[in-house]
Amino acid sequence: MHANLRHFIETLRRENQIVEIDAEIDPYLELAEIHRRVIEEEGPALFFKRVKGSDFPVITNLFGTRRRVDLAIGPKPEKIVEDAVSALHRLLPPKPSVLWQERDWMFSLAKSGLRTVNPKNAPVLEIQDRVVDLTRLPVLTSWPEDGGPFVTLPLVYTEHPLTGEHNLGMYRIQIYGPDQTGIHWQIHKGGGFHYYEAERLGKALPLTLFLGGPPALILSAIAPLPEMLPELIFTSFLMGEKLSRVKLPTHPHALIAEAEFAICGTVPAHVRKPEGPFGDHYGYYSLAHDFPVFNPHTVYHRRDAIYPATIVGKPRQEDYFIGEYLQSLLSPMFPVVMPGVKALWTYAETGFHALAAAIVRESYQREALAHAFRILGEGQLTLTKFLILTDVILDLQDFRALLETVLARFEPETDLLILNETSMDTLDYTGRRLNHGSKAIMLGLGTPKRDLPRHIEGATLPGIKGILPFCAGCLLLEAPSYNITPELATEVLKHLQDETFWNWPLAILVDDLALALESTGFLWQVFTRFDPTYDIYATTEVHQHRLKYHGPILIDARMKPGYPGEVLPNEATVKLVDQRWQEYGVILGA
Repeated sequence: MHANLRHFIETLRRENQIVEIDAEIDPYLELAEIHRRVIEEEGPALFFKRVKGSDFPVITNLFGTRRRVDLAIGPKPEKIVEDAVSALHRLLPPKPSVLWQERDWMFSLAKSGLRTVNPKNAPVLEIQDRVVDLTRLPVLTSWPEDGGPFVTLPLVYTEHPLTGEHNLGMYRIQIYGPDQTGIHWQIHKGGGFHYYEAERLGKALPLTLFLGGPPALILSAIAPLPEMLPELIFTSFLMGEKLSRVKLPTHPHALIAEAEFAICGTVPAHVRKPEGPFGDHYGYYSLAHDFPVFNPHTVYHRRDAIYPATIVGKPRQEDYFIGEYLQSLLSPMFPVVMPGVKALWTYAETGFHALAAAIVRESYQREALAHAFRILGEGQLTLTKFLILTDVILDLQDFRALLETVLARFEPETDLLILNETSMDTLDYTGRRLNHGSKAIMLGLGTPKRDLPRHIEGATLPGIKGILPFCAGCLLLEAPSYNITPELATEVLKHLQDETFWNWPLAILVDDLALALESTGFLWQVFTRFDPTYDIYATTEVHQHRLKYHGPILIDARMKPGYPGEVLPNEATVKLVDQRWQEYGVILGA
């Protein structure tokens, strides 16, 4: 579709989907604030031609609407996946007549792969900087409490030190100085597995940091692909042509020929430095922790290189639209990879890992639990914190409809399972310790067990400032700060046993009732602020090693002591952007 970043930019220009900003912009906070205002209005991509302290322009918001994601990839990959999945039952065993009938998508797949080009045909090699100075790059500082400038669209390439299998991932890169960065390898990431093996062998791990290249390369680095599917092959599939690479005698990795930058170096074994804090896609600051370091020795780049970047923060940001596309693309494959799972969705509003839902087969008693454990054992889904399952066919993206469907069938005694002492996403601090937490599985199967209430008039609860339904069966309770009333959930649970509230299967304590009434605000505020073990309350009995829950379930989804702070711009930056807005030439709401 697009062989490189600039080809995509030209497409955006033709489609009036990009604005070029001539005014000089500071990469420290100002650029990010402009970006956030534009993406909030689903505005255009932004090409910053003059960035303070750097000779390189910056492009952001490339994928800030579903339309631009479609422009980046096109409709063909989705059609191929759908055709391939629908044809599987006809291809086993393969017959010549059937293979001929399916030739179109099979020929398209056959085009996927890698090709080596002559260095003269590799734009990334146009300039070679033997003296590395990463401070020349227009690396952004997005939030006032960030630990420094971070590369926000890094394409980190590594190879397994024993097998040579590759991984391309998007791992946060903090600039420490001219020739050193951090490398934020989270526990479930392929690059981290490669580093674990290299460190076990006492070896430095070669690493190549790419910036730019085909838009498909960025999507592939983010995609939650099965481990057997290499990211570069997936990139080629999305492009509809082979991915060009160029080999070097001085570096063990072939370089993406059409990348804007290729930064080559190593990650030494047993070296750690504090990385962070950093405003992340959960909408909070991930705190400073020790992570490995990356020592680059050579920088290659195009003569007129463009620096691609994004901004992360409270949803919706670019990752929302990318995640939505990737799930739509890959969802037909879920029943193939996980038989019995008919549909699956993770929610970008919660940071993806905090919440997932699935429609599963329930052909015998509690079969759904088998599918639950299958989901929780698959790739990045292993870090799912809260999993909702039903066997009712519905649109999982309509969360209100999903929750009502499940709550109408939910029986607390049998349909809530809490798994203690499990791994947690590195960026999720609700488990109170880094990478530690718990999981919950909530089932809503079969025929409805109850008629859900939809209205509650004049009800009050001690200590609660406001009560409103989010949907049928789910009450939102606005509460004072946890710091003021840490025991409130225990007290409220007692009153939920009263006749007024007994028919409401689920109640949730929130900090901001108005925000939680809207679906995006509900998903973000609720699921990023509780850990199942600590923060789910229910009347409980123990019978023969089994926990049984009775009556309404209460979730305390308030901010807790020790949680990182919510990301917010500082007043000075907001005022600066207000004052300069006319200079930028960005018109919103037109």
